[in-house]
Amino acid sequence: MNVNRPRVLGPVVDGETRCVHYRSPLDVIAIKFACCREFYPCHLCHAEAADHVAAQWPVDSRDEPAVLCGVCGHLLAISEYLGVDSCPSCAAAFNPGCKLHTELYFRI
Repeated sequence: MNVNRPRVLGPVVDGETRCVHYRSPLDVIAIKFACCREFYPCHLCHAEAADHVAAQWPVDSRDEPAVLCGVCGHLLAISEYLGVDSCPSCAAAFNPGCKLHTELYFRI
């Protein structure tokens, strides 16, 4: 477990970054938003808690470590996250439904 894990903002409901909006067993990531460089569990948490509009990561930022595994604290680069269905460090499964919201976080 990564004891130096980044702070996750918003209505987080447990130690694995689940929030009031998405809290299934597979909802275990937080995303660093390009606009503020802060981690939130989801786009709805950002919209409720931040004082600004969310911005997407540009395509040329694919090497940015912007996805946090809430289970083990591993930071994934955007390109790494987009290519997996589970954490490469601890094998925790990620919610496949998150891919439906990819364009809210990352320019395609």
